[in-house]
Amino acid sequence: MAHSISRRGLLQGAAAAGVGALTAGCATGGGGDDEGAKGSANANNPLAVKEDAPLEVVIFNGGFGEDYAKAHEAMYAERYPKAQIKHSATQQIGETLQPRFVAGDPPDVIDNSGSSQIDLGGLVSQNALTDLGDLLNAPSLDVPGKTVKDTLLPGIVDVGSYDGKFLVLNYAYSAYGIWYSEKLFSARGWQYPRTWDDMIALCREIKASGIAPWTYTGVHARYMSWPILSAAAKMGGVDVLKAIDNLEPNAWRHDAVKAAADAYYQLAADGFLEAGAPGMDHIQSQTEWCRGKAAFISCGSWLENEQKAVTPADFAMAVAPTPSLTTGDKLPFAAFRGTGSEPFIVPAKAKNARGGLEYLRVMLSKKGAADFTRKVSSLTAVSGASDGIPLPTGLTSVTKMIGAAGPDTFNWLYNSFYRKLERQLVNAACADMFAKRINASQWVDRCQQAADSIAKDSSIKKYKRV
Repeated sequence: MAHSISRRGLLQGAAAAGVGALTAGCATGGGGDDEGAKGSANANNPLAVKEDAPLEVVIFNGGFGEDYAKAHEAMYAERYPKAQIKHSATQQIGETLQPRFVAGDPPDVIDNSGSSQIDLGGLVSQNALTDLGDLLNAPSLDVPGKTVKDTLLPGIVDVGSYDGKFLVLNYAYSAYGIWYSEKLFSARGWQYPRTWDDMIALCREIKASGIAPWTYTGVHARYMSWPILSAAAKMGGVDVLKAIDNLEPNAWRHDAVKAAADAYYQLAADGFLEAGAPGMDHIQSQTEWCRGKAAFISCGSWLENEQKAVTPADFAMAVAPTPSLTTGDKLPFAAFRGTGSEPFIVPAKAKNARGGLEYLRVMLSKKGAADFTRKVSSLTAVSGASDGIPLPTGLTSVTKMIGAAGPDTFNWLYNSFYRKLERQLVNAACADMFAKRINASQWVDRCQQAADSIAKDSSIKKYKRV
């Protein structure tokens, strides 16, 4: 299964059982202010990198591969030619690096991604990560007059912050929405629906044509929680999400969440879901969609790159925001969920933490970000870095969605704060609801009970979103 989950970063299921528990069950060597090698800060070296200090980089070798990282390392070497760079790549991040955290000998930079990533909550709670605040305040490498923070897309700092400290750089930018084929819709004369009533009306027409209106991954059914929470946020406002993130009592029972759950349960109740979807993993359901067996699928913007091997050349992949539930929604139709993925960290016990910060600054240069987009067909956390780069149809659609939304983007953080809550508990509730084993009201109760169980567990560190 490793090949089919390799693109996910924080968004993929915890298939490697026990990796998350490793950080909970044993010390990681702790944190501290020791930054190892350190040079003298100046205008050309604002992060005080020791120019001849070795730098070790470990990359998750998933859907993005490792070539982009080698290019970033070459950029770092141009700036610090005396530094020896050690590069390695693996799909087994947790298994490979957990023992090194325990021993107090971690690498300087880690792409902590994939199904076996080391649990971020465990690393944060044990002070095992370097505060990246100095990186944010450093000048951009190639955008004059701006700090690194000034160049980042909205939400990147929020999703990587814990208790006010920026600890995780989610380098890729993922936009979430409902995906469809422009070729199919054009051929059938269908228009993407802007309201839920129009969605249901179109689903009836699609079903009558012999195509399943929707498909989804029953194995990772939490993918269907994304449009539910997006619709709830648009109806009730971002405070709905903040209450969920903060584990507030009855947050999942908010009227907007109930309304959204009712709406999406209708897809199951009215037979608008592809037969067999409850047993499909994400690759299987996405492949069915690419083959024209279903019209809609919920996913993030990694979808196009992940499916490129099986997508017809003229498929014309496109994405749109979730339809508005009511005419009185607090956020407009164009609003969507956008956030960072592919988490990079600098361990607190890194021998060359200052070099690690500088490596991230290289990645966040416009040159470094543009090179990443060219190599892997994904947007980055850097605003405008893809401008002028020829993009495939799906990614072009993503950039249009970003432009149309303007400031009206949102995200939730409970899945980052409390991995188990989404990956296991909400996932199980979604699997039951979309297989019609429970209804929308029961789904809401299940999710609230799951959140309450996390809130009451004193062994789990809690975070506050403001």
